[in-house]
Amino acid sequence: MATVYRWRLAPDGLATRRQLRALGLRPGGQDVVAELHRPRRRRGQLVAYLYRIDHARPVRPMTPGRAAALAAAMRARRTCPNCRLDVGYCIPRSLGMCVPCHDTPTPATALSR
Repeated sequence: MATVYRWRLAPDGLATRRQLRALGLRPGGQDVVAELHRPRRRRGQLVAYLYRIDHARPVRPMTPGRAAALAAAMRARRTCPNCRLDVGYCIPRSLGMCVPCHDTPTPATALSR
């Protein structure tokens, strides 16, 4: 079981994934060393996993293939399935289409009103 620290009481030399990333590092396969618990009043406590900074490895560089795959994935998230346009923002999953397509009534729904 990992050591548990309360919020803001973790020793130096430990960092979360996000903190490692800000330093240009990644956990690099190491196991979780400790947990950081932050209590909250109305919901369950927040848990952050901590890793040793001295065992972390540098972030792998972005390759051209990875960059192309990431660009294609983001383009797919911005393309509306109805109008087939790149709308410039990620389409909300709750709508399933861009906002103008969602707000414009289709002929079938206009007739049923």
